[in-house]
Amino acid sequence: RSSYSCCYFVLPCCFFDFHGKYSRRQSKKTQYREYLDFVAQVGFACGFHVEEDCLRIPSTKRVSFIGKSRTYPAAEHALIDKQITQFINSRRTGAVASCDRRVGFNHKDHCGGLCKEAGSEPPEDETETAGTIWMPGFQPREKVEQIRNCASLPRDFVDEVVLNVANLLLNAAPQKSCSDKQGGNVNTWNQGESLSLREVAEHLNKETLKKLKSEYGGLQTLLKNNHQVFEVLNGRVHIRDWRKEKPPSKTKPEVKRRLSAEAFKTRLCWFFIHHPDGCSLPSEACPYAHGTEELR
Repeated sequence: RSSYSCCYFVLPCCFFDFHGKYSRRQSKKTQYREYLDFVAQVGFACGFHVEEDCLRIPSTKRVSFIGKSRTYPAAEHALIDKQITQFINSRRTGAVASCDRRVGFNHKDHCGGLCKEAGSEPPEDETETAGTIWMPGFQPREKVEQIRNCASLPRDFVDEVVLNVANLLLNAAPQKSCSDKQGGNVNTWNQGESLSLREVAEHLNKETLKKLKSEYGGLQTLLKNNHQVFEVLNGRVHIRDWRKEKPPSKTKPEVKRRLSAEAFKTRLCWFFIHHPDGCSLPSEACPYAHGTEELR
């Protein structure tokens, strides 16, 4: 709608309509094919000769649509823009969404008066609305998408939360003994207690929780990001015991197994620095550095 000379290319992926998830209507087609037909229908409704192509890319969703030319002369652009507005309005509500939209232009004929009942009757001055507001209430994404997966939080803040939660788990109950009987020796390493995410959150201060609330997943995301220290299972937080981690699969190619065994240590071991019993693994078995001299 930006101009008569506009062309477009679209690679449909996620199943969305103008106002939310796309609802299936034809069980005889696959969900993907039905959605492709819907996207092509939008192109036709907007007055394009829609061409379909299959991209040579490593993806299961590689069917694209191209609109390079119009189905009407430039002189009719204002009229078609009015019909496009009607097509958009016809998809606003559930009642109207059930109407036949194979063409999408004769809005009143296809809806049979449902639009008025559903409260989505197009404004009196369609042309003015089409020229000023393409879709009332639509809020596009920001040009720069904000990262909200806890990755952009200050490192000092993350380290402080990790240490606070770890100490909370270690001090939540009497020391639990984890025995390692390799070589006949019994070594005790405190794995601490497990707590629910709610219990952990209750022990954090309001300022910390406020910062985490603005991130997707909040506290749980931060703890999962720090998988070296924590394990989050079924809504409960545990301190990770690296002795229980499964060894690398023996089915891996020999070259990959050799490379993983000789991998450089680029991060310090949190347990070596902060855990009262140190790391549960010896230096040669730990994937993290026990001291700066091991860093590469």
